[in-house]
Amino acid sequence: MNNSNKKKILITGTAGFIGFHLANRLLTRGDQVVGLDSINDYYDVNVKYDRLAYAGIKKEDITYGKAAQSHKHPNYRFVQMQLEDREGLQQLFAEEQFDAVVNLAAQAGVRYSIENPYAYLDSNLVGFLNILENCRHHKVGHLAFASSSSVYGLNEKMPLSTHDNVDHPISLYAATKKSNELMAHTYSHLYGLPATGLRFFTVYGPWGRPDMALFLFTEAILKGEPIKVFNYGKMIRDFTYIDDIVEGVVRVIDNPPQGNAEWSGAEPDPASSPAPYKVYNIGNQNPVQLMDFISAIEETLGKEAEKQMLPMQPGDVAATKADVSDLVEDLGYKPATPVREGINKFLEWYQAYFKVESGVVGE
Repeated sequence: MNNSNKKKILITGTAGFIGFHLANRLLTRGDQVVGLDSINDYYDVNVKYDRLAYAGIKKEDITYGKAAQSHKHPNYRFVQMQLEDREGLQQLFAEEQFDAVVNLAAQAGVRYSIENPYAYLDSNLVGFLNILENCRHHKVGHLAFASSSSVYGLNEKMPLSTHDNVDHPISLYAATKKSNELMAHTYSHLYGLPATGLRFFTVYGPWGRPDMALFLFTEAILKGEPIKVFNYGKMIRDFTYIDDIVEGVVRVIDNPPQGNAEWSGAEPDPASSPAPYKVYNIGNQNPVQLMDFISAIEETLGKEAEKQMLPMQPGDVAATKADVSDLVEDLGYKPATPVREGINKFLEWYQAYFKVESGVVGE
């Protein structure tokens, strides 16, 4: 792939939060984008259809397995399809011949994985294998794929580094994401497939997921309902604004890994390989206390939250902080949006999207 040329890129998960934003960003710079999403009902599907509609994909044009053309972007088509659909994916890859693939589709959620384990195996393991196989057979130039900060599990050394081992996940979701990294490395080693894993740290912003803290807190505060504050508020998160995540992903897409010539099997580095494989953290590197995060929402809304203080939930960790030194060194990029600025942008969107009474936000 030549960095200066426009690419044909498959983005899976384009009805999702990050995929929606990434597709719009790539379309703005002139790439051809084919979006793919199963549009499952893990959370409100209306949010997913509205994201697609914002990008010009009308709900009535969506038929499973067939490409719907965007009415807004001539270079954007969308296909509703499950990653587990082996034949459908094979046909899509054969017809399109993608330059790059960004796999963001997955069954998300740490807590949901405790209740619905098989959903994670189907989408995150079987589905990811189908992506790898098609990238291999159709000579895709670069596979970038979503991993997660949750892979760090029981690791406590801060900041969390891609160069440390992550062999103690504490949720099945995290285990599937770690498995994706291992599977991708295998394909890089065996078939020379350039692959980059992206460990995202607590992504938030406009069009965010309704199951995430910022969305849940905002909704509850505006309705006068209590918010659930886990671990009695003693949580620290590396909240990362969506535009910062997208900028990191775009830079990764344009720079396929070449392989680390200095890699040593005697002292193996988990973040790289002699094969064309690399793992990056994408995080703000400025973690915020959960109670400070809540205070920022309260101040912007002009309304105090009723707080239900609860113990830590299974699968959760107390703190995250990303080491992004490789992102800075290799790609010249460091996420930098301050949390208050990001929260304000989210709340502006939320007010407009849900037609909250004028003047509530920012009073």
